[in-house]
Amino acid sequence: MIDGFASLYIFMLAAFLGFEIISKVPVVLHTPLMSGSNFIHGIVLVGAMVALGHADTTLEKIIGFIGVFLGAGNAVGGYVVTERMLEMFKSKKESRKDQTREKSA
Repeated sequence: MIDGFASLYIFMLAAFLGFEIISKVPVVLHTPLMSGSNFIHGIVLVGAMVALGHADTTLEKIIGFIGVFLGAGNAVGGYVVTERMLEMFKSKKESRKDQTREKSA
């Protein structure tokens, strides 16, 4: 396994690199990138569930549960936000058709 300092170094490097990459993205590309990041959050959620499955002590189980809970919330919230953003790009005619379909269903 990786020791604590190496894990901390990798985490800090990933956070800095992620911030630098995202800050350079044009506004037009944010919605497609959010869809991709939602996929990544799903993978993170699976990893958290695997880690929780291998937890032995109570502390590990608590931390694993918190990881699964936050990962699930992040993934679901990302999909909700992406859906709302995509609604902004629809024309008024399309959104009226969608509303009519929802009422009839």
